[in-house]
Amino acid sequence: MSQKMLKFTGLAGRMPDKRTAEQRRADFDEIYERFSDDAAAEQASRCSQCGVPFCQVHCPVSNNIPDWLKLTAEGRLEEAYEVSAATNNMPEVCGRICPQDRLCEGNCVLEQSGHGTVTIGSVEKYITDTAFERGWVKPPKPLRENGLSVGVIGAGPAGLAAAEQLRRLGYDIHVYDRYDRVGGLLVYGIPNFKLEKDVVARRARLLADGGIHFHLDFEVGRDATFAELRERHDAILVATGVYKARDIKMPGAGLKGIFQAMQYLTASNRTGLGDKVAEFEDGTLNAAGRDVVVIGGGDTAMDCVRTAVRQGAKSVKCLYRRDRDNMPGSRREVAHAEEEGVEFVWLAAPEACLGNGAVDGVRSQRIHLGVPDVTGRQTPEPIEGSSFNIPAGLVIKALGFDPEDLPGLFGEPDLAVTRWGTLKVNYRNLMTSLDGVFAAGDIVRGASLVVWAIHDGRQAAEAIHDWCRQKARDRAGARSAAE
Repeated sequence: MSQKMLKFTGLAGRMPDKRTAEQRRADFDEIYERFSDDAAAEQASRCSQCGVPFCQVHCPVSNNIPDWLKLTAEGRLEEAYEVSAATNNMPEVCGRICPQDRLCEGNCVLEQSGHGTVTIGSVEKYITDTAFERGWVKPPKPLRENGLSVGVIGAGPAGLAAAEQLRRLGYDIHVYDRYDRVGGLLVYGIPNFKLEKDVVARRARLLADGGIHFHLDFEVGRDATFAELRERHDAILVATGVYKARDIKMPGAGLKGIFQAMQYLTASNRTGLGDKVAEFEDGTLNAAGRDVVVIGGGDTAMDCVRTAVRQGAKSVKCLYRRDRDNMPGSRREVAHAEEEGVEFVWLAAPEACLGNGAVDGVRSQRIHLGVPDVTGRQTPEPIEGSSFNIPAGLVIKALGFDPEDLPGLFGEPDLAVTRWGTLKVNYRNLMTSLDGVFAAGDIVRGASLVVWAIHDGRQAAEAIHDWCRQKARDRAGARSAAE
């Protein structure tokens, strides 16, 4: 077989075709087209097959990226999918929404050497979508049932990854979620132009076909107590994520027309799914024809500004207290937003919301970046006398998320939390302060990436399996001693 790799010297890196900004502003469809078979093979062939693959080192789930790129270049797509799926429960999701520019692609040796990164995420998406179309993706059915049951609280990426891993090991899995659809933030927090919802629904159907039981519209404390769930299952995994929005205190914060990011995004996503959302239909959470100001600089802020553009906002501005180089969101997302008409107001922080009953502007202050703090980031310092006003008929606060009070919500005061409100776990086995209760994902590490949630869910599944086997050995030893 002729050499099909190391083509980076004669073949330029290329993303799939991207729809024009004008086209993108008119709908919520994904912005990139899919690679053709030939294009995917060509781009995969650029991989240099590094002896130390930094792309894999910087992937939270340690994807065997060089291996499945080589298999793709050779046309061995079913094998490429098997290698990809061996380390990642949702490669079709990560290929779409991972900030590859900060992870695998940003650390590609070719990128660092000036040849341009391998387009890893787009190839990953191509491999898995092809696998679904050709029937290679199978439900997670075990060889045999083991007679043990695990309850998973939360149907987001951490909970789903753990559920699939445990189901393959023969556990009877029951997933409880307060929303009416499987997916958590994948469905209600991330817009369609980044992740179309049928992609999530397809994965959910696969898990259900594998025997995983989903209990939706289910709230712990309302539909069953936490103690009852512990009695019902041999082990419990808490993977609720973090949903408590961070707020900002300033004059005018109580005016009408000011909302948290999740309120706004959930209304938009539900409308796109065909649900009737009164606050969207009456214009309260619809940006059409309004001056929109989004406060924040992370990926959620990017989701908000780009959603507002598609809803037909009169203008969209993103207010961020640091500069572009210090922005926590994906650089690609910022570039997409700028192409679509979003204006970024760098080095500016809100002082007050203005208006009489309803917001009509945001008074902001210019910022100077001072000396670095303990995290290494420069500290924002207001510049005295630099205030200016920005017109705003809709203000969206995208300032991040904190954990909810789970011990209170679950009626379980012995469920220990850290000083940040995240669940306290033993990091050797991810067990909480309660025997047989484990935790994973954002509720442990704080608001983070989907791919880290998948990593944590897989780790939790392994820990739960080890704990259940040890309990079985202890019971067998006790029986033997009694006899």
